Parts: sequence; structure tokens; C-alpha cells
Amino acid sequence: YAVCVNPYYVPLASKLLSGTDIKISSVVGFPLGATFTEIKAAEAERSIRLGASEIDMVMNISAFKSGDLEYVKRDIREVRERIGDAILKVIIECCYLTDDEKILAAKICEEEGADYVKTSTGFGPGGARLEDVRLLRKTLSPNVKIKAAGGIRTFEQAVKFIEAGADRIGTSSGVKIAEEGIKSAKIG
Repeated sequence: YAVCVNPYYVPLASKLLSGTDIKISSVVGFPLGATFTEIKAAEAERSIRLGASEIDMVMNISAFKSGDLEYVKRDIREVRERIGDAILKVIIECCYLTDDEKILAAKICEEEGADYVKTSTGFGPGGARLEDVRLLRKTLSPNVKIKAAGGIRTFEQAVKFIEAGADRIGTSSGVKIAEEGIKSAKIG
């Protein structure tokens, strides 16, 4: 569906994928989310202008854990405003959050206009967990989608995450997963 790249590579990805149906997503504030809001918003806006159609921004986890929820809300809201109708995915990095914090973070993401809540950057000590996807699906309205990311490396894992409520899978093993899926379909 989409290839996710650092902002520097958006122009190259845009050139290489021109004429295809493959979308470009760019990360913002990656991987810690501790970038100033103004920088995140400018980075997101420029990535869209250079060819990205989706943004994967990292929530400011330090601000969130410190209780500065107004900063977190403004951070998401300003990126949302700067990218217009482009898809916005907010990475909440579940491995650092309690269940109550995951619920609160998901609600903030929805209130501030996120199209997706994403489980992980893949850089933290834990990746996607089925129980996190189930919790997010229970918390979010059907209007907000879930992207499970981090450590998903097999077709079987991907299917389990989709069954748990994920709308998308973020993985660096996409080709392997697709090949396993094709093989599974031929056998079944």
C-alpha cells in the first residue's frame, strides 16, 4: 500500500514510485517524538509538498509521561492542520505506556484529528502486541484506524494482528509476509 521513509528520502521515493499506486508515508519527530511542535509541523508540511501522502508522527512521549497533555494535543493538532487532508498516523509507542495511558493517548489522538493510531516505532524495547491492538480498537471509534507496527515478521503474525483489529501492518518484512501469504493461499 505505502512505503514509509525518512523525510530526506521523500523526493527520491516520489521519483521512483511515480506512475505506480504505491503511496509514500514520511515519519515526523522520529523516533522519540521529542522535536519541537513547530519543527514537526514544518517537517510534515514539507514532506507532503515533496510527494508524501501520509505522515507517521511520533507523539511527544516525554510530554505525555510528564502530564503535559496540552502540549501533546497541540503537537498533534498543529501537524494535522499543516498537512490538510493527508493521512495522519500518530505513533504512541505502547511499550512505554500503561493500559490507562494507552487509552488516554488514543483518545487524544482521535480528538486532535488523527486518522490512525500506531502502536510502535519499532525502535523501542517492545513492538506491537495483540492485547494493545485489542485495547486500542475497544477505545477508538470506528472512524480511527489502527496500524500495528514493530516486530511483525510473518504472515501468521500479520493475520493475528488484523483479526485483533489492526487495519494496517507496519513491517520491514513486507515481501516475506506477502510471499508466505501467497504460499498459504495456494496450499489452502
